[in-house]
Amino acid sequence: MSAAGIIFSNVHDDNIRELTRARTIASVPFGCRYRFIDFTLSNMVNSDIHNISVITNNNYLSLMDHIGSGKDWDLARRSGGIKMLPPNVATFAYHSDSKSLSRLEALKGVVHSISKIKDEYVVLSDCDVICNIDLNDIIEYHAAEKADITLAVKKMVLTKETAKSNVILSSDEEGNVTDILTYPNNFEGETEVCLNLLVMRTDFLESIVLDSIARNYTSLTKDVIAKNIGRYNFKVYRYDGYFATIASMEDYFKYSMDLINDDNARESLFGVKNRPVLTKVRNSAPTYYSEDSKVKNSMIADGCVIEGTVENSILFRGVKIGRGTTVKNCILMQDTVIGENTLLNCVVSDKNVVVRDGIMLSGVESQPYYISKRKMI
Repeated sequence: MSAAGIIFSNVHDDNIRELTRARTIASVPFGCRYRFIDFTLSNMVNSDIHNISVITNNNYLSLMDHIGSGKDWDLARRSGGIKMLPPNVATFAYHSDSKSLSRLEALKGVVHSISKIKDEYVVLSDCDVICNIDLNDIIEYHAAEKADITLAVKKMVLTKETAKSNVILSSDEEGNVTDILTYPNNFEGETEVCLNLLVMRTDFLESIVLDSIARNYTSLTKDVIAKNIGRYNFKVYRYDGYFATIASMEDYFKYSMDLINDDNARESLFGVKNRPVLTKVRNSAPTYYSEDSKVKNSMIADGCVIEGTVENSILFRGVKIGRGTTVKNCILMQDTVIGENTLLNCVVSDKNVVVRDGIMLSGVESQPYYISKRKMI
């Protein structure tokens, strides 16, 4: 069974506005040296999906720079490979104040490209699906059940606040979808949450997109799935592995810290045999630790210079920590420079930030202090 992949790079840009002012959510840095999209791309490549389209809407320069030709994911191919699909419809054509398009609106804009896919099945995924999953299992389940659409779900406990950013599915013992709630305002408890990972036949996808254009539908969940429960064969695939859904800066900080403090989370993502998480390779010198440096319970990428104290933190490539400086519970992105005799606690710095000598900055876990890209303090 051959399958193609379609990735939505802008769908959740509004979730973390601090980090998506100048980039898509697909290219948000995560886990010391990765971007969000690396997990989705790796899931597809590790499942022998080598014909992948990335639908973009805006702010995709950083994403294009990260993916390049796709060689780091073995996607620099004459046949198949990875394709960036920029919009062929202006954003203002859709009546929305958001800079993000819905999945269905994005698919309507690239229907011509969908018609050219020769693979029998297609896997649709958001770019911020943080998990390490074998997609072949879902495709085989989808084919065996002769489903029209198969949606990956995971049983989770939601609060009223977290439920607002999730799609909730109800299903029977045979896995048939019986109901769907889209971003409910008054739900809490244990339920099956959609992982924004769908499988369907390519010809079925093309047919529902063309029908949506004719009927002016805008939402895949509300207009296509919810309205056709019982008419089409919608199935759920129950996934029980690690999964992170990031809907706010608080979530971003929490799940990043899980990589340090939760062995299960780290091993579930990066310790799976034959399913590595691939990313853009950057050849850098090893990290330098001075004699006076102290590092504890941290993830530190290559190319860093550590002359102070780092505790319970994540440092991306090229970060520099000055003498007498203490960094605790922080996420410092690529090429951040922290001066001497500085104290940082619960800080998230974007790329190319400079914090001068003698500065004290502190946030809290529920609201980390964020420093925007290229800012000097």
